[in-house]
Amino acid sequence: MKKFIILLIVILIAIQFIPVDKTNPPIDAKANLTSPDEVMKILKNSCYDCHSNETIWPSYSAIAPFSIFIAGHVRDGRKALNFSNWANIAPDIKTKRIKRAIKTINNSMMPTPGYVRMHKETILSDEQKKIVVDWFKGELK
Repeated sequence: MKKFIILLIVILIAIQFIPVDKTNPPIDAKANLTSPDEVMKILKNSCYDCHSNETIWPSYSAIAPFSIFIAGHVRDGRKALNFSNWANIAPDIKTKRIKRAIKTINNSMMPTPGYVRMHKETILSDEQKKIVVDWFKGELK
């Protein structure tokens, strides 16, 4: 058991040296999402950490293995839908992403349960869900 604990400590120390990209790419104001203030407030509070180039990296994101998981989630979130590149998304792709966003919000799949555990303030109320979903539906027209 003692050897296992020592090995675990060595591994935990070693993974601190794995480089993790936690950068926020520059924001192009022309490409950035514009929406009504009410919608923007909700999105910035509950979505922007993973779905924009405006990620606020929490202090624990500097510690592996958290840093590895968080950076991966942000990378995947930006790939799935990035509000910082909203105007540059091709219309057919934007339609697909909006439909997926509506579905994930309506099914309480976003924000993700793991994120919500650490960020209770990001939980969307039924009213907030309706506001965002209605706005997304308006973007489909």
